[in-house]
Order: sequence, then C-alpha cells, then structure tokens
Amino acid sequence: MDALLVSTGVVALAEIGDKTQLLAFLLAARFKKPLPIIAGIFIATIFNHGLAGALGTWITSMLTPEVLRWVLGISFLGMAAWTLVPDKIEEDEANVASRFGVFGATLVTFFLAEMGDKTQVATVAMAAHYPDPLMVVAGTTLGMLIADVPAVFAGDKLAAKIPLKLVHGIAAAMFAALGLATLLGMGARFGL
Repeated sequence: MDALLVSTGVVALAEIGDKTQLLAFLLAARFKKPLPIIAGIFIATIFNHGLAGALGTWITSMLTPEVLRWVLGISFLGMAAWTLVPDKIEEDEANVASRFGVFGATLVTFFLAEMGDKTQVATVAMAAHYPDPLMVVAGTTLGMLIADVPAVFAGDKLAAKIPLKLVHGIAAAMFAALGLATLLGMGARFGL
C-alpha cells in the first residue's frame, strides 16, 4: 500500500507544471472535449509507466542490493533537483493533434512527451525501490490523473492560481526525503 500512496503523491505533485500538464491545458483549450483527452492521458500513462515499471523491476534483478541502494538514492536526489526546473511544452508535440483526432492526438503526444520525463524516470526509480511494481504503476498513473484531469477541465484558469514554486518545492522535498532515506538505509524501516 505504501508503494501506491507514495507513488501517487510524488507524481501528482511532480506533474504540476510539468510539460505533460501543460500539454493537457493546451489540448483542452484547443479541442474543448475533455473525455477523449482524459481517456488518451489514461491509456498513454498506463503504457508509458508500465514500461517504466518493467524497467525498474529489471534493474533490481541486475544490481546488487548495495549498488541499487546507491543508484536509487542518487536518482531520487537527482529527481528532487530536476523537479525544481520548470518545464516548457514543445510546439511539435501539440501539432500532432491535427492528424489523429482528439483521443489519438492525446494518446500519441502524452506517450511521447512522457518519454524520459521526470515522472517516467520517477516511475522507474520507484518500481526499482518498491517490491510491487504494479502498485507503483497504479500510483503513478493515479498521480498523473490527479494532476492532469483538473487541468483538462479548468484549463488556463486553474494554472494561474496554483503556486507552482511551492508545489515544486514540496515535490522536490519528497524526492529528497526518499533519496536520503534510501542512501541511509532507512527505507526498509519506513516502508520506502
């Protein structure tokens, strides 16, 4: 259960202001059809984070527990720093929409935008960290939906009211705490 809760919280916070959330705002403003956009986000996230979860599980089978502890601890600290860097959306990712319809455009652009994105990297790290990668993927997918569904419905009105620096600071602190707990070997004691 810890894997689900931590994954959900970390990704929901990390996603605020992320390029995929900006993409959700853009698609919502352009198409004004929230249901196919939300369905596209959901399916793209399941596939993307499912691959990330599988990679995280594979990594655990390839590294010794001591090396894995250091790799994960440093990765979580790196994620803390990366979370503090604001994202920008690339216009090419948004232009795919004209060719595939609302659902298809959302599916393709979200999947591609998530490749190598901080929430995908976080999914890899958490799947390597926790013994239940399915709960991690469920949590990271839920976290994406928690952050992106309101973006689809509220559009730019909501974006202007969210204190992004504060939210990014909280997400960075969560990643840093995970990193320090992992490096210090305290993760097992606290269910991390």
